[in-house]
Amino acid sequence: MTDSATSTQTARLLLSRPVPGDLDGMYAICSDPRVWTHFPSLRHTDPAQTAAMLKAFITKWEQDGLGPWIVRALGGETIIGQGGCSIKDGVFWNLGYRFSADVHGRGFATELSLEALRQAQARRPELPVVAYLLEHNVASARVAVKLGFKLILRAPDAGNPDPAAIRLVYADRPLTPAQLAATLT
Repeated sequence: MTDSATSTQTARLLLSRPVPGDLDGMYAICSDPRVWTHFPSLRHTDPAQTAAMLKAFITKWEQDGLGPWIVRALGGETIIGQGGCSIKDGVFWNLGYRFSADVHGRGFATELSLEALRQAQARRPELPVVAYLLEHNVASARVAVKLGFKLILRAPDAGNPDPAAIRLVYADRPLTPAQLAATLT
């Protein structure tokens, strides 16, 4: 895939650069409480939140040549999720994803993450790839481990409305102090 390409595919997924027309499909996912069981306060309650998220994704693609994709099953038209790698604070690739609750447990997060990791490392191999998540999000921790990431840090999740929330930081290599600090913001 080149920087100008609009999509790529994996064995089961079509990964497309986001466009404003993806709003309805993404809002259906981002407003679903089943998708936010690990962090309910982030659930979208207004399509404007999803529109802002899509705008940020589009900007990441324009700035870095890679960003979160919109995900569909191969041969399907329905959006089933979003995810990929984007550069955070200029110091690491941030790996993230969110899928419709209807497709959880099918291995799509791992499949998407492997492609995102491959493309991030091809573009900026000097940057580590990081996945940070809440400690009780066991499924996402399993994906990080499947990717070969190591647990780098366990710390309070700054800004979380739950003062007991713990953030886990996984990475594909050791992090510098600046990179580690950026994972906590």
